[in-house]
Amino acid sequence: MCFNEILKELLSERGLTQKQLARELRIPVSTLGGYVQGTSEPDFEMLKALAGYFEVTTDYLLGMNAPHTASFQEDTLLHIFRTLTSEQQEIYIEQGRAFSKVRQKTQAK
Repeated sequence: MCFNEILKELLSERGLTQKQLARELRIPVSTLGGYVQGTSEPDFEMLKALAGYFEVTTDYLLGMNAPHTASFQEDTLLHIFRTLTSEQQEIYIEQGRAFSKVRQKTQAK
């Protein structure tokens, strides 16, 4: 996944508009628009600011797998999990277990 796609996903997850995020980061909306459209990329300082704002790593923003995950999908699941409350995390885990049981039953047939 490319930086601009990840940024779009983070904006969507948080229910933020580009205008709102630009205001929070004190940058022009057009600059953020370039990041979202993939026509420009942030410098290191802005990359760190975005990572801090969204509470993710710069590696995550750049689409690089964390050392402890095997794929971007796993990294995304971990990111989502960390944004949830303890109660939501328990529900998330139970849903994962249910999906796993269904898969196991399907494979056994």
